[in-house]
Formats: sequence, C-alpha cells, structure tokens
Amino acid sequence: MTERACDEKAIVVDGLVKRFGDFTAVDGVSFDVCKGEIFGFLGPNGSGKSTTIRMLCGLLTPTAGNASVAGLDVVTQARQIQSRIGYMSQKFSLYDDLTVMENLLFFAGVYKVRPDRIEQRIGAVLDLANLTADSNTLTGTLSVGYKQRLALASAVVHEPDVLFLDEPTSGVDPVSRRRFWDLIDSLARSGVTVLVTTHVMEEAEYCNRLVMIDKGRRVALGSAAELKQGYAFEVLEIRARDVMNAMRTAESWPDVVEAALFGEDLHITCKDNTRTTLQWQERFTEAGVSIQSVKPVEVTLEDVFVSLVASAEGTAGA
Repeated sequence: MTERACDEKAIVVDGLVKRFGDFTAVDGVSFDVCKGEIFGFLGPNGSGKSTTIRMLCGLLTPTAGNASVAGLDVVTQARQIQSRIGYMSQKFSLYDDLTVMENLLFFAGVYKVRPDRIEQRIGAVLDLANLTADSNTLTGTLSVGYKQRLALASAVVHEPDVLFLDEPTSGVDPVSRRRFWDLIDSLARSGVTVLVTTHVMEEAEYCNRLVMIDKGRRVALGSAAELKQGYAFEVLEIRARDVMNAMRTAESWPDVVEAALFGEDLHITCKDNTRTTLQWQERFTEAGVSIQSVKPVEVTLEDVFVSLVASAEGTAGA
C-alpha cells in the first residue's frame, strides 16, 4: 500500500527498532500519521504495539531508527512531547473516590493547564463528553461507559496535539462504544491526531488508515477499503451440523488458508475461487461432513488481519 500524502504529519516513524537484550520487540517499523487523522494500530498480543507507543510517548528510548511526534524528536525532546500528547489506556486509571470534577481538576494540574484556563478547559471537556450534569457525581458510581468518557475528557483537558488510545473500549457495551467513537471523530475534526490500538475489527473500520504489525514488523498499511481490496482470497461461510468436524476437515485441505469459527458458522479462506458453492458442498459431503449451506461472504477486516498475520508467520502458504 502507498502512504497517502498530507499537508502536515503529526507522527513520523522511520525504521524504529527496540531491543531488550537479545529480544527485538520492534523491528524496523515505519509509518506516518497525518494531522487530524484517526490512525489504527493493529497487531496480535506481543506484536510490539505497546512498545512502539511507549517510544512515541517519550517513555522508552529507541535502539535504532527515528521518530517524531508533533514535530518533536522522541529521543532529544521526550519531555516536551509528554506535554503535547494525551494518553488513555484500557485500564481505567482515574480515582473512584473523587468526583468527576475533582478528577478533571487533578489532571488539569498534572498537565499544567494554566490557572486562568482551567475553568474554561474543564467546561469544554465536560461538554465534549456530555458529563456536565454529572460533574459532582462520585466517579466510582459511574457506569463503565461514563467512566470511559471521563477518562477521555481527562486525557484531552490540556488540549493535546496527539492522542494515544490503547484499547480504549475494552469491556464497553456496543452503544457506549459507538458514542465513544463519535467523540473521537469530533476530536479529529477539531484537528487532534488520534492513534488508537484495538482488537475490535469493527472499530478499526472507523479509522482513516491502519497499520498492522506482527512480531515487531509492519505487515500492512492503508485504509480498511484498500486492505480489503488487496485481499487475494475468497471467504466462504459454511453452515454444518457438526461445525467442529467441518473445521477440522477444511483445515486438512491444502487450498484452505484459514478456517475459523464465526458464531455458529464456519468461515474458510480459500486460495481457489473457481469452485462453485455446490462444488464446495459436494467436497465436504465426499469427506463425510454433512453441510447445510455454503455461501460466499464479503471479506472483513478481520479476514485480512488474520491472513496477513498468518502469512507473516509463514503459515499461509504461497
């Protein structure tokens, strides 16, 4: 994929490497993020996402390569970077025994918001997160969705140029998740650059572009549409009486790249897209597997993600 051009780059990562002794956590990763872009950072657990983010936040020194955030070098200007960014993790890190207002006052102090600006900034983020009516509510009594919005408000109370979100909607219900992403979209439209890690592929669709990494290396870069368009395989949905038997059978065929459960059905990723659905059904029947239906399905970002990771690990075949 080609990287899109933009007027101003908020994050530049060029050949970034981080080693811990003999272990290489990040291995030559490169990507750019445009100002005001919502940029997805995807990868399986242990792929190097958190290590990369810690380097971009000025908390870890790279072993090799270069990176800048908001025009500041992550090595020589790490302290200045920390005043220009916001960070929100999947673990709720505010104080349950403080009210919403008290938490915001605390973080305004941590981020060194000017005293004459504190009232205005807190009012702005309360309005942004739709928490004005809850300003005197004890944080510990809030629902998970409300706590999430408070955490976001706290992360942007100092008007950061770049916002890092690390699995921000973990454990949140779908309605709250959708509202949260509406807030993210609003921030991006105001010029804030957002880099977000997520395991929820539906959320990744909201990003303007995505980078996928595995074992510390970049395996793909582009918009969700571009990544799906470049997918070389066909995906079939298999409905079977014994879905586990169907999966084991499909996994034994050399032209099946991936077989995975999707709810009560089986999705198989195939190299050969010349077979008709009837031919696939007959193939299962000949293998002794009773199939109720076979139909092609639209490629999802999860299909792309799984395939790219498998290919990077050398298990996807030629």
